Amino acid sequence: MITSGKGGARRQAVKGLALAGALSLTLAACGSGDPEPADPNGKITLSVTVWNLAKTPEFKALFDAFQQANPNITIKPIDILADDYPEKVTTMLAGGDKTDVITMKNVIDYSRYSSRNQLLELTDLAKSTDTSKLAGLDAFDVSGKYYALPYRQDFWLLYYNKTLLDKAGAKLPDPLTWDDYTKLAKELTQGEGGDKVYGAYHHTWRSVVQAIAAAQTGGDQLSGDYTFFTDQYNVAKGLQDAGAVLDFGTAKSQQADYRTQFESGKTALMPMGTWYISGILEAKAKGATDVEWGLAPMPQRPGTTGVTTFGSPTAFAVNKRSEHADAAKKFVEFAASKAGAEAITKVGVVPALQTPEITEAYFGLKGMPEDELSKKAFVPDKVTLEMPVSENSSDIDTILNEEHELIMVNDKSVADGIRTMNERVKSEVLN
Repeated sequence: MITSGKGGARRQAVKGLALAGALSLTLAACGSGDPEPADPNGKITLSVTVWNLAKTPEFKALFDAFQQANPNITIKPIDILADDYPEKVTTMLAGGDKTDVITMKNVIDYSRYSSRNQLLELTDLAKSTDTSKLAGLDAFDVSGKYYALPYRQDFWLLYYNKTLLDKAGAKLPDPLTWDDYTKLAKELTQGEGGDKVYGAYHHTWRSVVQAIAAAQTGGDQLSGDYTFFTDQYNVAKGLQDAGAVLDFGTAKSQQADYRTQFESGKTALMPMGTWYISGILEAKAKGATDVEWGLAPMPQRPGTTGVTTFGSPTAFAVNKRSEHADAAKKFVEFAASKAGAEAITKVGVVPALQTPEITEAYFGLKGMPEDELSKKAFVPDKVTLEMPVSENSSDIDTILNEEHELIMVNDKSVADGIRTMNERVKSEVLN
């Protein structure tokens, strides 16, 4: 998860998940990286950075499948809190850490690490066979070179609590505009204090406002002109001022968990990425939640046609300091392959590689919604990249995030915050 939420503004439209074909990467002889340490039994322990391992079932599914296919290699997860992940990994790599495989949570981090020469080049894997069906691969193209391969491709849609909507006698309009969404969120807000149920929950990531605005207006987050954020901030601030969403300051200070908010029935509507599907399926299977849920397309700007949303690929990269470079590349290859896609599909994760068979298996998972609106949510007309990739992405992301927080805690008005974004990006980065 950007998550913030993941090359560049040229990202092609994604027409649903029914992508055909299969990826079968052949691992080229690897002469880069340090040699494998000698082991009398040929056993290798491969360390991989992950976040929130207990709540992210894709990792275990993928690791188990890889280890079964490669019994001489044992995966050792390096578990990091999701909110701390970018900072922790940045510190690790800067300090010369030798963890073998680094999970690229988003393309902003990837841009940072690849530009700092901290990742092993994987162009041989990316170009060794037909990768045209590997969604999100273009996000990792750095002047014709690749330092990571995607294994999953997420995009944002709307989760909703069927019970809360039925109780209120409300239905989701189709299509759903942001005006409809705002009205419905206010109507669905009930109660006070600890018993309050919010009409919607907006997580604290800036993408909840800014990436949506960029995708649906065509705005460029690298441009230094952010007036296109205005309407979406007015939606977010309007709902916060009306008490229809948990206010940003409280969510930030209490480190609110979007899963808890939704699974405990504290919110009726929640924009979030497809990665959460695996989490809610797991919680339902364990009896940890009884929420009856469904999916809907992301709300759209009034007067527009079609469904536009944003998304990000998630990838694996090899640490340039890895002492198990060959094994690490083998894992990256496996994760991006058909076998890796099948493994994570079983736990409700949307793989980067898709075939009709994988898509059918996905919707056949126990607990998946079967209604037509939920299925429609999986075929947006256009998916744009959450954040374009360039040498400036990381620095601009930092500025936009800082000003986003000041707007959302009411330290700045929307107009003042956007004005400061424009000034800072132009003076501190672009110039």
